[in-house]
Amino acid sequence: MVGKMRLCWNSRSLPKYNHVFMKLTVSVLLIGLAFRLFFSDSIGFSPVSETPLLFDRTVAPEISFPDKTPAPVPTPEIEDHMPSSEGKCDIFTGDWIPNPSGPIYTNETCQFIEADQNCMRNGRPDSGYLYWRWNPRDCELPPFSAERFLELMRHKSWAIIGDSISRNYVQSLLCTLSKVEKAVETYQDKECKSKRWHFPSYNFTLSVIWSPFLVQADIFEDKDGVASSEIQLYLDKLDKKWIDQYQSFDYMVISGGKWILKYAIYHENNTIVGCHHCPGKNLTEMGVEYVYRKTLQLVLNFIVTSNHKGLVMFRTSTPDHFENGEWFSGGTCNRTEPFKEGEIDMKDLDILLRNIELEEYEKAAAALGSDKKLKLKLMDTAPLSLLRPDGHPGPYRNPHPFADGKNTQVIKDCLHWCLPGPIDAWNDLLMELVVNN
Repeated sequence: MVGKMRLCWNSRSLPKYNHVFMKLTVSVLLIGLAFRLFFSDSIGFSPVSETPLLFDRTVAPEISFPDKTPAPVPTPEIEDHMPSSEGKCDIFTGDWIPNPSGPIYTNETCQFIEADQNCMRNGRPDSGYLYWRWNPRDCELPPFSAERFLELMRHKSWAIIGDSISRNYVQSLLCTLSKVEKAVETYQDKECKSKRWHFPSYNFTLSVIWSPFLVQADIFEDKDGVASSEIQLYLDKLDKKWIDQYQSFDYMVISGGKWILKYAIYHENNTIVGCHHCPGKNLTEMGVEYVYRKTLQLVLNFIVTSNHKGLVMFRTSTPDHFENGEWFSGGTCNRTEPFKEGEIDMKDLDILLRNIELEEYEKAAAALGSDKKLKLKLMDTAPLSLLRPDGHPGPYRNPHPFADGKNTQVIKDCLHWCLPGPIDAWNDLLMELVVNN
């Protein structure tokens, strides 16, 4: 995990060929060719509605990032349609395919991008990572429609609950929604980690709640992530920051994550029961598997036994892409293209966390009685995220780290996501899970 984070923050189906056009082309080749040229010039297919690049080309990068941006080509617009009705669509299994149209927002048009994820402003020299979209294999996934989403969410409230990846995602959602209406910030905590925004024309409220463990925790870290003592984690007490507001939200996206790997002392029934990496304290070393499973059981049991009538989406944790080390030992993420299926395997630790998440989710879903008005859904972002090693800030979580020929040794961020970037595809998943489904 990346230790230092600044806390305040100042995607089409295969072309549907025009059969009339093809027939004209076959029957009258010369006329068809002229028509085709006229058609292209008249309609015009702009690969990017706005210039998505903002960087200093005088920067000397640490490595060579070849420009992988696909050449602009005429690409018909996708129709906003539902997935195939032949069986249930698995929107979480698919491939990343070229998307010449690029992102719908830029770092110049969105004010909600945190500095550490503003890769273009920080001098990242390549842009190919912007031109891909997630494509499920057995159906089409319509692109996120901010207009439709906001219209259907009138007088509703949302909360995204979790760690800094959740905050990363909220920025993406805000950037997309703000293409329709600018969000007004109405609340932030003293650490700028939990916030709330309001879309006045729709009376729609979006909150992000900082709760990296989901259970109660005493954290002794400064703003740079430097800890003065082990975290005190209470495995039998849910974090009041989200449960005290739980009933007020119509929709929630909740997730655990890799904070569970941090050095900590564990409490149950007001008694210290063990720890994770606490040499010299004569405490039992407890495995991450036990602790993560216990916390998710507590969280999901609370949700399914509540009398809430909304929709809760449980999001799987995100794999990182550190190579040749970890964040604290020189790990890097220099790739500039997505992986294809079979080109990468999850790390053992990510497999462990994911298996726990899926197992506990299935138990909770099975325990949710038919009499309950609450809906529980899985938002499995891990598979598509695993295939995007190119979408992280890397060294460009820092402003122009290699400017003026310097070769500064900076911590690389291979966990969080550039904005705009791959995490924007999560909005398409959200739209399918909440609106189309």
